[in-house]
Amino acid sequence: MSATIEHIESWLVDVPTIRPHKLSMTTMGCQTLVIIRITRSDGITGIGEATTIGGLSYGVESPEAIKLTIDGYLAPLLQGQPADNLQALLYRIEKSVKGNTFAKSAIETALLDAQGKSLGVPVSALLGGALQTPIPVLWTLASGDTAKDIAEGENLLASRRHQAFKLKIGARELATDLKHTAAIVEALGDRASIRVDVNQAWDATTGAKGCRELAAMGVDLIEQPVSARDNAALVRLSQTIETAILADEAVSTHFDGYQLAQQGFTGAYALKIAKAGGPQSVLKLAHVAQAAGIGLYGGTMLEGSVGTVASLHAWSTLPLAWGSEMFGPLLLKDDVISVPLTFADGHVTLPQTPGLGIELDEDKLRFYTRKG
Repeated sequence: MSATIEHIESWLVDVPTIRPHKLSMTTMGCQTLVIIRITRSDGITGIGEATTIGGLSYGVESPEAIKLTIDGYLAPLLQGQPADNLQALLYRIEKSVKGNTFAKSAIETALLDAQGKSLGVPVSALLGGALQTPIPVLWTLASGDTAKDIAEGENLLASRRHQAFKLKIGARELATDLKHTAAIVEALGDRASIRVDVNQAWDATTGAKGCRELAAMGVDLIEQPVSARDNAALVRLSQTIETAILADEAVSTHFDGYQLAQQGFTGAYALKIAKAGGPQSVLKLAHVAQAAGIGLYGGTMLEGSVGTVASLHAWSTLPLAWGSEMFGPLLLKDDVISVPLTFADGHVTLPQTPGLGIELDEDKLRFYTRKG
């Protein structure tokens, strides 16, 4: 008989960041990871992660709600079910639980990890096979202080860890953000690709002015300058601004990707496993983008190593025109996996052992797990 799903555990894991991380909607000093482990009747386990940004400041799922959804709704649907048919399990979940893509992503990741271990292959093989295992990765300069950001960028260029940087702007007045960006472009732009993320902070008028000036100063990519609810403005910007526009919050699932492409969007999509519902689910969005001639970018929800590796397995199967931003583990002061990922020469190396290719550090998991 085939193995069945026996038990599902979940933990809220609070890990401090190496410095304050300033976004348009919040400043982070700690990241909460929702870590799960699925145990099968044959003893094989699979791990997964669901992570959002700043509690409820970014999206509709909080860490606490994600854990509740997993414990109270998803786990009972899976317990006792045959473990070797991933599609049947995901279909069972989709029929019974609407939305909640972050929680679903953790479950899908853990199922893939366990299946990969069972078959003796990496998750990337289950997703179609890796085109690349060292994957380009940028770093986000988000202290909010121009001099500190420039110094941080200089150090990272000198150590060869990164050759592309993204700036978080949108929390301050447009003129202040443009001055901040221009200074960083002038200091680092001859040696690195400079991109910006506005995190939906601008209205259509401000977006048009801001994007024109960013393009003129040499910014390579502008992420979600306007609200995710204003696709019309996002499409106009993609058609009129020379610098590529990256849709992030505007595209979560393949349905969103199809709709935006149909409206005439011509930029790139930020793929995120949490928004789409998992590593396998996000590839549906990627394939819609490819069919529409839209570029691909491997996005992050500032996950720890488990969510980062799950994303990397998906990104490895794709031609990423704009690389990735899977730097989440580097933003955290510590890790909950036994062997950290390798970041060097502007790339992160994807493990190629069965499953995700990583294991939890049980001592650190217990230390950082939220008490009570």
